[in-house]
Amino acid sequence: MKVTIVGCSGSYPGPDSPASCYLLEADGFRLVLDLGSGSLGALQRHTSLYDVDAVCLSHLHADHCLDMCAYHVARTYGPQAPYPTLPVYAPADAPSRLGAAYGMPDEPEMEHAFDFLPLSPGSFEVGPFTVTAGLVNHPVEAYGFRVSHGGTSVAYSGDTGESAELVKLAAGADLLLCEASFVERPGLPADLHLTGRQAAQHAAKAGVGRLVLTHLVPWNDQKTVLEEASGGGYGGPLELARSGAVYELT
Repeated sequence: MKVTIVGCSGSYPGPDSPASCYLLEADGFRLVLDLGSGSLGALQRHTSLYDVDAVCLSHLHADHCLDMCAYHVARTYGPQAPYPTLPVYAPADAPSRLGAAYGMPDEPEMEHAFDFLPLSPGSFEVGPFTVTAGLVNHPVEAYGFRVSHGGTSVAYSGDTGESAELVKLAAGADLLLCEASFVERPGLPADLHLTGRQAAQHAAKAGVGRLVLTHLVPWNDQKTVLEEASGGGYGGPLELARSGAVYELT
């Protein structure tokens, strides 16, 4: 399995990365996890927009899904339109929420381009991948994912506060893409985001092979995020996510 970090900025696009987006490839199949603000442009560095086979949206905050509106334009009006509807696994209100964001009532609805399939906790098959979704701790319906293929697995936290479900999803995974939005300070809100230290603690409990810190909010000092993670008790390879980074899982 090949994992490409398309976008890893948290809350909004940063100077070096769009918001959350990850491309997973195996056996010629291309699965996109999240399509956040600014990510559609960067995704085209790695694949044609018309070669994507499925999308999974962890939740419906703009920095994880808003470029679905632009993708709707590409798939509705592209040079070989109409294209087959693209499977999109997402919280159940994705069609209405994204349709409202698109805000073009006289044009084709989002379902013209996308086949929305409502998420719920559990496992399902997407092409050659087995995807397991689990509810994590965030103010809206939000999922973490585990994607497995050929004996390898990548776990993705989405957005979450401290979460036993994330540890379960990530157990023994080769790679954990874990959010680290907060730096340590008193009074951090619960059930919203993780610090680097908390991300490392989750990775240690799950026994993952590699931890990549993502959802990196531009106003934070990312060296501080990494330093805090290094004190979280995780002993494996640990690094900050970087737009364009590629991981080959074998």
